[in-house]
Amino acid sequence: MRAVVTGGAGFLGSHLCDSLLERGHEVLCLDNLLTGNTDNIAHLLGRERFNFFKHNVTDYIFVEGLVDAVLHFASPASPVDYLELPIQTLKVGSLGTHKALGLALEKKARFLLASTSEVYGDPMVSPQRESYWGNVNPIGPRGVYDEAKRFAEAMTMAYCRYHGVDTRIVRIFNTYGPRMRICDGRVVSNFIVQALHGAPLTIYGEGAQTRSFCYVSDLIRGIVALLEAEPSDDMHLPFNIGNPEERTVRNLAEKVLALTGSSSTIVKRELPVDDPQQRCPDIHRAQTILGWKPKVDIDRGLQLTIEYFKKALAS
Repeated sequence: MRAVVTGGAGFLGSHLCDSLLERGHEVLCLDNLLTGNTDNIAHLLGRERFNFFKHNVTDYIFVEGLVDAVLHFASPASPVDYLELPIQTLKVGSLGTHKALGLALEKKARFLLASTSEVYGDPMVSPQRESYWGNVNPIGPRGVYDEAKRFAEAMTMAYCRYHGVDTRIVRIFNTYGPRMRICDGRVVSNFIVQALHGAPLTIYGEGAQTRSFCYVSDLIRGIVALLEAEPSDDMHLPFNIGNPEERTVRNLAEKVLALTGSSSTIVKRELPVDDPQQRCPDIHRAQTILGWKPKVDIDRGLQLTIEYFKKALAS
């Protein structure tokens, strides 16, 4: 397979490039490095069957030769990023998705969209099934990301129905692991960096919000399974990929403190606007159709992530 990965120098995109190369595929990695980093793919540069191109996918995408798959992962994805880069986030979800789908149509390639659990907003049902339409504030500060992804899903479905493109949609739930940025604003990286620095761990409200944390290798394994699955009548419908083990943010903070041996305290801050109170995937579709479920438990995943951040902070 010859695959184009947009956002391939980002946290998830770089792990996806690794996995595709390990499976014998050729990978063309596109990234404008707005939030991605070539350090994430430094070990791949110069490797056979891997090419990196610095490119903004909201512009026309030209790729010479055969393309079998287009995987659209380009987007700011952490609250810090999309609150600081609202226009860029909306553009990559709309124009970027349009350009990536145009490439898939031109090349008669399979298309996989990296969507997000944020399309469910602050959900009124839990766990969230793919059939749930969500509870999203389109004009709130988080709306730039939520609605960009919801539009991207609508555009993907339109290309599937109107143009017959073989499309796949993965709704990604909270994922963590090596190559997360030190200051990306996500809860796992925040807690680990604060604990390693001996700084207070910041929770919002009482920390009673729930999240479901999936280790990156599990997530990528699910995405590749979705990409490589044979076409069927409902394969174009969204798939939740995430760990259904739900825990409070406070519980995560306490677990990070225990695993790092940190003496840091926990401090409370005011809840952000539209912060989801529950986040837990129903993964029945992925289990029954893809034969996928997560394997890495939270303790093992956090240990691996803590070791990564120790090295990153020391360098």
